[in-house]
Amino acid sequence: MADRITKKKRSKIMSHIKSKNTSLEIFFKKLLNKNNLKDYKMCPKMLGNPDFVFPKKKLVIFIDGDFWHGYNWKKLHKVPPRKYWQAKISRTIARDKKYTKQLKKASWKVLRFWEHEIKDNPKKCITKLKIHIIT
Repeated sequence: MADRITKKKRSKIMSHIKSKNTSLEIFFKKLLNKNNLKDYKMCPKMLGNPDFVFPKKKLVIFIDGDFWHGYNWKKLHKVPPRKYWQAKISRTIARDKKYTKQLKKASWKVLRFWEHEIKDNPKKCITKLKIHIIT
């Protein structure tokens, strides 16, 4: 089925979707500060555009939205009905894998937290982060 919205209108709608300083990122930032993990930086020009970077530990953190980054979308039978979204999310998944691989190859530790993980169990996310910071 063809998209009912023109390309120009779709572009305008998509441009209004925040990609930085989302409520989830702000929540995670507060979580980091609350747990005295303040050595992070924001490095938007870094490969893969991680949400948080701990340069001294060579650790990057990505906060991945469940929908936009395709959390188990096929296994959970949450495949979007439109080919446009299926292709877009597939490209995002491939891009995430590519950047994770490249960063690891460059000796960076890469942590990816899913939106639902942060919302459902923030303590577990912080514990996992602390383990990676220590090692």
